[in-house]
Amino acid sequence: MMEIDESIPHLRRYKDGKQLIVDGKPFIILGGEVHNSSSSSLTYMEPIWPRLASLGLNTVLLPVTWELIEPKEGGFDFSLVDGLIEGARKYGLKVIFLWFGTWKNAVSSYTPEWVKTDLERFPRAQDSIGRRLDAITCFSKNALEADSRAFKTLMKHIREVDRERHTVIMVQVENEVGILGASRDHHPLAEECFDQDVPEELIEYLRINEERLNPYLRCIWRREKDSGTWRELFGVGADEVFMAWHFARFVDNVAAAGKSEYPIPMYVNAWLGPSAYMYEEGKPGEYPSGGPVSRMLEVWCAATHHIDTIAPDIYREDFCSVCDEYARLGNPLFIPETVRDERSASYVFHALGRYNAIGFSPFGIDDIIEPEKHPLTDSYKVLSSMIPLITRYQNTGRMIGFVDDGSYGYTHTVSMWRVRMRVRGFLCKLGGYRLQVSFAKELAERAKMIWPGFPYEGRTPAAGLIIAVDDDTYIAVGMNFLLRFLPLDGFSSSVEILWVDEGIFKDGEWVRGRRLNGDETGHGSWVYFEDKPRIRMIKVHSYT
Repeated sequence: MMEIDESIPHLRRYKDGKQLIVDGKPFIILGGEVHNSSSSSLTYMEPIWPRLASLGLNTVLLPVTWELIEPKEGGFDFSLVDGLIEGARKYGLKVIFLWFGTWKNAVSSYTPEWVKTDLERFPRAQDSIGRRLDAITCFSKNALEADSRAFKTLMKHIREVDRERHTVIMVQVENEVGILGASRDHHPLAEECFDQDVPEELIEYLRINEERLNPYLRCIWRREKDSGTWRELFGVGADEVFMAWHFARFVDNVAAAGKSEYPIPMYVNAWLGPSAYMYEEGKPGEYPSGGPVSRMLEVWCAATHHIDTIAPDIYREDFCSVCDEYARLGNPLFIPETVRDERSASYVFHALGRYNAIGFSPFGIDDIIEPEKHPLTDSYKVLSSMIPLITRYQNTGRMIGFVDDGSYGYTHTVSMWRVRMRVRGFLCKLGGYRLQVSFAKELAERAKMIWPGFPYEGRTPAAGLIIAVDDDTYIAVGMNFLLRFLPLDGFSSSVEILWVDEGIFKDGEWVRGRRLNGDETGHGSWVYFEDKPRIRMIKVHSYT
């Protein structure tokens, strides 16, 4: 592993996890990714920049495409890159560039014309009957050399123009790689490799991490064999494991070339496949076979030494379970793409509080025309003020995050506003108490039926982040949930809320607003978080 230059953006180990460090301080990406073609024109981006700033973003994810920076072989044009960096600086935003090189969404659509049209020099992957696919084979040394050279030149330029300013804080290498239309590549170059023995490096990694392997990989790996071909060691899963190893090696070599010029953090993103932890329909090739899906996470970890994190693009309903599958093996969680609707305003609390994520970014952020009306704006602005506090408590066991993604059951009964009903939620231990978190959607809707003027819109799913700053003192932020405090054993004592202060963080310091009591706290029995995210500091005590 190369030595880390701590003067530039980098990942730093922190307790049992990692933090992104920018300008010497822990940094959490509150980001947004623009559409694929938006950043191809500086003129097109002009009206988008102020909207991004109004949304409360601190980072924007921008594609940079091979076809535009090297339209002729060896002839580079970085005017677009420079303009994007200047645009971000003007609005106080950091940048993550997305390198659309050999592959984007498992096809080679962003390669230059001189690459696309030379099928002999840059051969295409083939399916089982020899038909050419619309993707360059990852077994092409010419493609690897050309892509690596272009990416290295890009990173050298970024270093030259941004080494002192640190506007560019991360880079994505390729985009959602894998092969579509076949479970593996059947190009003659691939066939030759498929008949060879599995690399010892991969076998050694699997043996060292045997107890931590995901269930799918554990099932297909024939661990009784010390060596053998891909089919001999991985049976029915051989095609996907084979492609995962070779795609990962290709991407890692490209990343290594870039890091040789400017070693800021680099990551790959995943077009999700079936879960590694439960049976789901889906065959390799229907999703990108060989991509960094959760089933292949261990293979990618074994094959990549210059990739800092493997990041899931989450558009599925089971947001929480996908986070679970990627926050493993020392892989810091980063979500570079997800839905941009009201759910994004809630998902971010779960990612940061539950998984100590280094960042979160909805896709197509430039489609949000009226930032002041989108709930993500409120979430980002509240969380932005809390970044110093959140990073202080990451990986300490004193912070939780949650979101109502539909997976929670009806666990308990609560009373509020003279309404009593069974609600969805959960119980957990944090600090010196058990916390009872109740999702307030059904409760608030019932209250609104009784009192039509009750202020509830129900736009965003319940979500929150809670920190135990002491065993009896908590800072909580979020929306659409009810929070109660119980004794650890549930019976030995009574618990009451001493005080609840509403407030904000300004320059890292707590600024108190209202002191809530009476009707706003159920006379000291609960704390309710309304439709818009609010920050509360709460102190409780117990008595017998």
